Amino acid sequence: MKKAIGFLLLLGLPLAAQEYKIAVVSGLHAHVWSHLKRMLKNDVAQFVGFAENIPELVEQAKKNGVPENLIFSDYRKMIEQTKPDIVWAFTPTNQHVEVVRYCAPRGIHVMVEKPLSATLKEAREIQALAKKHNILVMTNFGSTWQATNWAVKAAVDAGEIGPVWRLHAVQGHGGPGDPKTSLFVRWLADPVQNGGGALVDFGCYIVNWSLWLKGLPESVYASANHLKPELYPKVEDNATIILNYKDGVAILEASWDLPPAQRLGNEVYGMKGSIVGNTIRKPGQRPSGAQSQAPGGRGRQQMGDQLPVTPLPPERAEPVTYMVHRLKTKQPLDGPSALDLNVATMEVLEAAKMSIKTGRAIPLPLK
Repeated sequence: MKKAIGFLLLLGLPLAAQEYKIAVVSGLHAHVWSHLKRMLKNDVAQFVGFAENIPELVEQAKKNGVPENLIFSDYRKMIEQTKPDIVWAFTPTNQHVEVVRYCAPRGIHVMVEKPLSATLKEAREIQALAKKHNILVMTNFGSTWQATNWAVKAAVDAGEIGPVWRLHAVQGHGGPGDPKTSLFVRWLADPVQNGGGALVDFGCYIVNWSLWLKGLPESVYASANHLKPELYPKVEDNATIILNYKDGVAILEASWDLPPAQRLGNEVYGMKGSIVGNTIRKPGQRPSGAQSQAPGGRGRQQMGDQLPVTPLPPERAEPVTYMVHRLKTKQPLDGPSALDLNVATMEVLEAAKMSIKTGRAIPLPLK
């Protein structure tokens, strides 16, 4: 027993971390590098492998601290040798389904970087495999771990601004880069590997957010632009998605064309008030600390009050911790991570693609 404890201490692995093992498949999705160092600490789950065969990415993994003996050229061999409980796929989006096909029959839970899949067909296959083999499949959005988003959801659910009738969001940046010089951008700007361009890359965030707050719409209308054809000849770099509800609308903008320092903030409008970013506004509500206001109360309506935001509990503050907590407590995934919500997100994005092609609003649910 003393020898075993000594060996674990030598490796720097906390004893509590041995209950679950995690492995990474691919380094092609650049988000991997922001999560890898935390995983290597082994404080939540034991890191047992990194699968990649592209020399440039293998070297990058080593520079980020992955020991050479934990790097595998084939993810299947890595899984067979290390037997992880959780696999986190940082592959191109259309390869998520392939990873789930391999992991699900082996009882291995899967995490994927957003979005869930490149197509609705793939999403539905992942959903069926997860159900058949009783595994969790989690889609990771960076925004899921931001306390403000949960505070907005809590305020909406509590009826703080009344029934929600309008959602508006702008999500994006000035573009991911040049496909000719970046392995990441090369597949990100490929309509098959990523399922689209800005529509999928950033649209998935705000569609997921809209469905989380208001559910599936009755129809979807979308339009797209190719403003940088020299950089992204195969995919759109700007898209607008309109979700039509019986009692409202969501206007969602996804872009690779935003100027530097663009100020972004999701907007939620209810019949009794609104939430813009982290500010809640209600008619007649005097903002905290306000000394004066414009005639007719316009000033206090524009300023509003800070939305009460409390830090997320540890089990909701980070993706691996959340996944491990759900496994330990035998609870299903919830919130933006939930599988059914992410399948619905892909259904809306699929309808958006259909709308762009036909120029018509597409009724939901899709047949």
